Amino acid sequence: MTIMHTRLATAADLDTVAALFDAYRQFYAQPADLGLATRFMRKRIENNESVVLLAFDDARHAIGFCQLYPSFCSIEAKPIYTLYDLFVAPAARRSGAGRQLLQAAQSLAASRGKARLDLTTAKTNKPAQAAYASLGWVRDEVFFAYSKSIPA
Repeated sequence: MTIMHTRLATAADLDTVAALFDAYRQFYAQPADLGLATRFMRKRIENNESVVLLAFDDARHAIGFCQLYPSFCSIEAKPIYTLYDLFVAPAARRSGAGRQLLQAAQSLAASRGKARLDLTTAKTNKPAQAAYASLGWVRDEVFFAYSKSIPA
């Protein structure tokens, strides 16, 4: 499978983005919920709270996406993107779509004056880690990541 191109998603792509986002959530053991995925992605797109890149195959079918959240690095006093979501449909894996999405994210970040891209991945996700390293991403060996759930 050849990747035709990547491009920024727009509001007109909501159904496509939501379907990919729902599949992404299922990959992380969440129940299928296209309504939730659609509502979540609609708000991100309408409120300009994230940037979504789509990857298309040579038949113009959307096969993957990545979602970038704008943030800041206080130490560098510069804007950054957090690459929070990266997903390629199972049938399109090993096609280069993930790599192309990562490269498109890097180009977009550079064109928009971001100082860097940050991401986290599961310790067990060795294929993704290898892809990140091959593209020049550096694993943080200094800081630990923490999170805390806030009860509703």
